[in-house]
Amino acid sequence: MTKNKNKFMFKKLSFLVLLIFMSCNFETPTQFSELALNEKVYTLNDTPYAFKEVLNKHKGKKIFIDVWASWCRDCLEGLPKVKELQKENPDVVFMFLSVDERINSWKRGVKRYQIKGEHYNLPKGMKNGDLVDFLNLRWIPRYIVIDEQGKISLFKATNASDKDLVNALKKSI
Repeated sequence: MTKNKNKFMFKKLSFLVLLIFMSCNFETPTQFSELALNEKVYTLNDTPYAFKEVLNKHKGKKIFIDVWASWCRDCLEGLPKVKELQKENPDVVFMFLSVDERINSWKRGVKRYQIKGEHYNLPKGMKNGDLVDFLNLRWIPRYIVIDEQGKISLFKATNASDKDLVNALKKSI
Protein backbone atom coordinates (compact mmCIF):
# COMPACT_ATOMS: atom_id res chain seq x y z
CA MET A 1 0.00 0.00 0.00
CA THR A 2 2.80 2.45 0.90
CA LYS A 3 4.65 1.67 -2.32
CA ASN A 4 1.58 2.57 -4.43
CA LYS A 5 1.06 5.73 -2.40
CA ASN A 6 4.68 6.77 -3.01
CA LYS A 7 4.29 6.10 -6.73
CA PHE A 8 1.17 8.23 -6.81
CA MET A 9 2.89 11.09 -4.94
CA PHE A 10 5.89 10.87 -7.28
CA LYS A 11 3.62 11.14 -10.33
CA LYS A 12 1.80 14.09 -8.80
CA LEU A 13 5.05 15.85 -7.97
CA SER A 14 6.47 15.15 -11.43
CA PHE A 15 3.39 16.60 -13.04
CA LEU A 16 3.60 19.71 -10.86
CA VAL A 17 7.28 20.26 -11.71
CA LEU A 18 6.52 19.82 -15.42
CA LEU A 19 3.65 22.28 -15.20
CA ILE A 20 5.83 24.90 -13.48
CA PHE A 21 8.64 24.36 -15.99
CA MET A 22 6.27 24.77 -18.93
CA SER A 23 4.69 27.92 -17.53
CA CYS A 24 8.10 29.50 -16.93
CA ASN A 25 9.12 28.87 -20.52
CA PHE A 26 6.08 30.57 -22.01
CA GLU A 27 7.35 33.66 -23.74
CA THR A 28 5.11 36.64 -24.17
CA PRO A 29 5.09 37.60 -27.85
CA THR A 30 6.26 41.05 -28.88
CA GLN A 31 4.95 40.78 -32.45
CA PHE A 32 1.85 39.35 -34.03
CA SER A 33 2.24 36.22 -36.13
CA GLU A 34 1.89 36.56 -39.89
CA LEU A 35 -1.31 34.52 -39.75
CA ALA A 36 -2.79 36.84 -37.10
CA LEU A 37 -1.79 39.90 -39.12
CA ASN A 38 -3.57 38.52 -42.18
CA GLU A 39 -6.83 37.84 -40.31
CA LYS A 40 -9.77 39.78 -41.78
CA VAL A 41 -11.51 42.28 -39.52
CA TYR A 42 -14.58 44.27 -40.50
CA THR A 43 -15.49 47.92 -39.91
CA LEU A 44 -18.88 49.21 -38.79
CA ASN A 45 -19.52 49.78 -42.52
CA ASP A 46 -18.77 46.08 -43.22
CA THR A 47 -15.51 46.90 -45.03
CA PRO A 48 -12.94 44.11 -44.63
CA TYR A 49 -9.29 44.80 -43.81
CA ALA A 50 -6.37 42.60 -42.93
CA PHE A 51 -5.51 43.22 -39.28
CA LYS A 52 -2.03 44.39 -40.34
CA GLU A 53 -3.62 47.14 -42.48
CA VAL A 54 -5.46 48.40 -39.41
CA LEU A 55 -2.26 48.42 -37.36
CA ASN A 56 -0.21 50.03 -40.15
CA LYS A 57 -2.73 52.85 -40.32
CA HIS A 58 -1.41 53.94 -36.89
CA LYS A 59 2.29 53.36 -37.42
CA GLY A 60 4.33 55.38 -34.92
CA LYS A 61 1.46 55.67 -32.43
CA LYS A 62 0.65 53.73 -29.29
CA ILE A 63 -2.41 51.51 -29.71
CA PHE A 64 -4.70 50.23 -26.97
CA ILE A 65 -6.70 47.19 -28.11
CA ASP A 66 -9.83 46.18 -26.23
CA VAL A 67 -11.13 42.73 -27.25
CA TRP A 68 -14.75 42.66 -26.17
CA ALA A 69 -18.33 41.65 -27.02
CA SER A 70 -21.71 43.28 -26.51
CA TRP A 71 -22.93 40.24 -24.55
CA CYS A 72 -19.95 40.23 -22.15
CA ARG A 73 -20.85 41.56 -18.71
CA ASP A 74 -17.20 41.94 -17.63
CA CYS A 75 -16.47 43.90 -20.83
CA LEU A 76 -19.33 46.30 -20.18
CA GLU A 77 -18.34 46.73 -16.53
CA GLY A 78 -14.81 47.65 -17.68
CA LEU A 79 -15.99 50.31 -20.15
CA PRO A 80 -16.09 53.23 -17.66
CA LYS A 81 -12.42 52.62 -16.80
CA VAL A 82 -11.53 52.32 -20.50
CA LYS A 83 -13.27 55.65 -21.13
CA GLU A 84 -11.27 57.14 -18.26
CA LEU A 85 -8.06 55.79 -19.84
CA GLN A 86 -9.08 57.46 -23.10
CA LYS A 87 -9.37 60.82 -21.36
CA GLU A 88 -6.02 60.35 -19.59
CA ASN A 89 -4.24 59.24 -22.80
CA PRO A 90 -5.54 61.39 -25.67
CA ASP A 91 -2.56 60.56 -27.92
CA VAL A 92 -3.24 56.82 -27.77
CA VAL A 93 -5.32 55.13 -30.47
CA PHE A 94 -8.16 53.17 -28.86
CA MET A 95 -9.17 50.20 -30.99
CA PHE A 96 -12.05 47.91 -30.12
CA LEU A 97 -12.09 44.37 -31.55
CA SER A 98 -15.47 42.76 -31.08
CA VAL A 99 -15.89 38.99 -31.03
CA ASP A 100 -19.66 39.30 -31.46
CA GLU A 101 -20.86 36.77 -33.99
CA ARG A 102 -24.07 38.74 -34.42
CA ILE A 103 -22.98 41.81 -36.32
CA ASN A 104 -26.11 43.84 -35.49
CA SER A 105 -25.63 43.19 -31.76
CA TRP A 106 -22.06 44.51 -32.04
CA LYS A 107 -23.16 47.65 -33.90
CA ARG A 108 -25.99 48.30 -31.43
CA GLY A 109 -23.57 47.80 -28.52
CA VAL A 110 -21.11 50.39 -29.88
CA LYS A 111 -23.93 52.90 -30.22
CA ARG A 112 -25.75 52.04 -26.98
CA TYR A 113 -22.63 52.25 -24.80
CA GLN A 114 -21.26 55.24 -26.75
CA ILE A 115 -17.87 53.64 -27.27
CA LYS A 116 -15.51 56.08 -28.97
CA GLY A 117 -12.56 54.82 -30.97
CA GLU A 118 -11.89 52.55 -33.92
CA HIS A 119 -14.21 49.58 -34.19
CA TYR A 120 -13.61 46.23 -35.87
CA ASN A 121 -15.31 42.88 -35.70
CA LEU A 122 -13.97 39.33 -35.77
CA PRO A 123 -17.09 37.62 -37.14
CA LYS A 124 -15.91 34.11 -36.23
CA GLY A 125 -16.12 35.14 -32.58
CA MET A 126 -13.95 33.54 -29.94
CA LYS A 127 -14.25 30.09 -31.43
CA ASN A 128 -11.68 30.27 -34.12
CA GLY A 129 -9.53 32.37 -36.34
CA ASP A 130 -5.84 33.06 -36.58
CA LEU A 131 -5.90 36.23 -34.47
CA VAL A 132 -8.01 34.58 -31.76
CA ASP A 133 -5.62 31.61 -31.76
CA PHE A 134 -2.57 33.86 -31.56
CA LEU A 135 -4.06 35.72 -28.58
CA ASN A 136 -4.98 32.39 -26.98
CA LEU A 137 -8.29 34.10 -26.32
CA ARG A 138 -10.22 32.24 -23.66
CA TRP A 139 -11.62 35.17 -21.71
CA ILE A 140 -12.74 38.69 -22.45
CA PRO A 141 -12.28 41.53 -21.93
CA ARG A 142 -8.70 41.35 -23.06
CA TYR A 143 -6.49 44.42 -23.26
CA ILE A 144 -3.34 44.69 -25.36
CA VAL A 145 -0.97 47.61 -25.84
CA ILE A 146 1.15 48.12 -28.96
CA ASP A 147 4.02 50.60 -28.56
CA GLU A 148 5.05 53.30 -31.02
CA GLN A 149 7.51 50.92 -32.70
CA GLY A 150 4.73 48.42 -33.43
CA LYS A 151 5.77 45.92 -30.75
CA ILE A 152 3.38 44.35 -28.28
CA SER A 153 4.35 45.98 -24.98
CA LEU A 154 1.48 44.41 -23.00
CA PHE A 155 0.09 41.12 -24.26
CA LYS A 156 -2.51 40.22 -21.69
CA ALA A 157 -4.55 42.22 -19.22
CA THR A 158 -8.11 41.33 -18.30
CA ASN A 159 -8.85 44.30 -16.06
CA ALA A 160 -8.83 47.90 -17.30
CA SER A 161 -7.46 48.99 -13.90
CA ASP A 162 -4.44 46.68 -14.16
CA LYS A 163 -1.26 48.53 -13.09
CA ASP A 164 0.71 46.97 -15.95
CA LEU A 165 -1.85 48.25 -18.43
CA VAL A 166 -1.79 51.78 -17.04
CA ASN A 167 2.05 51.73 -17.02
CA ALA A 168 2.21 50.46 -20.61
CA LEU A 169 0.03 53.37 -21.71
CA LYS A 170 2.17 55.91 -19.84
CA LYS A 171 5.53 54.46 -20.85
CA SER A 172 7.25 56.36 -23.65
CA ILE A 173 9.97 55.04 -25.89
